[in-house]
Amino acid sequence: MTVRKRHDGPREIADIGFAPAVGTPTGAEIMSLADLRERAAVRMGKAGLRAPQRPTFHHLITLSRGSLWHTVDFTGYVLTPGSWLWIRPGQVQQWGDLREAEGTLILFERDFLDPDTVAAARVDDPHVPVFQVPDTEDGHALEMAVDHLAMEFQARHGISLEAHVAVVRHLLAVVVLRLSQRTAPVGSPAPDPGATFVHFRDAVEREFTRTRRLEDYARALGYSPRTLSRATLAGAGVGAKEFIDRRVILEAKRLLAHGDQSASHIAAQLGFTSSTNFSKFFQQRTGQSPIAFRSTVRGHSAKNDPGDAARTGRPGR
Repeated sequence: MTVRKRHDGPREIADIGFAPAVGTPTGAEIMSLADLRERAAVRMGKAGLRAPQRPTFHHLITLSRGSLWHTVDFTGYVLTPGSWLWIRPGQVQQWGDLREAEGTLILFERDFLDPDTVAAARVDDPHVPVFQVPDTEDGHALEMAVDHLAMEFQARHGISLEAHVAVVRHLLAVVVLRLSQRTAPVGSPAPDPGATFVHFRDAVEREFTRTRRLEDYARALGYSPRTLSRATLAGAGVGAKEFIDRRVILEAKRLLAHGDQSASHIAAQLGFTSSTNFSKFFQQRTGQSPIAFRSTVRGHSAKNDPGDAARTGRPGR
């Protein structure tokens, strides 16, 4: 992992790009959180890992001891031993205080895995829960798989680099398949979202920068707006128009937190006709102007929250 810094006024926003060390598999890296602490202290300056980051590759984080408060897309999570975070490319993260946490960080690019694993593990699905807690049996299997993966990643001698890459790829596939197939999100099991909602959800993911009109999605998918609203309420707990608006707001927050683009540029990216309309939309739905949100999130330290999230291990908001 390498860190480059971009200047945005008086602050620096960490831009994380993947660059494994010489002699290690291209596309994957496994390190302890102790190693990460050392790297951050040397390479990332005063703000360290607490600055907003939007990596272009996957992060898997699990703890063996202690606890860690970690923010993903502006929602806080408390990791404890046995819990997992899977942060996907494009999501914005902020690390909490690593001094009380021991564990493993697995970094990988999508194309490091074989296509069958990518499909079976839903690697490209942005709607898979970020925070997961395996049951006891799977937790033990995952722990052994991670230990084996970390050991083989460090064992760079005695076999060719090609064989080493193949071993790491297969062992990483074991981890992501187990994590995706047999772990459950925190809380009650989610109901089956239904085909109508899945079609709508995927269409929103593709088109939210082009249109925020429910009628456009209904026309394109061949459903009535009322049908989409009922399906979205059942699948996501909100109406269809609210679902669209939330996706737009999430992307706006990501761009404001991580990048250095002006509000007017972000407005154009998200399909608004003017920065005024974008600012009004953002203010109505978040209670803050875009610039105020950017200042808040960049000045915020992702500290462990002593409230309900820390007590329960559930996502904190």
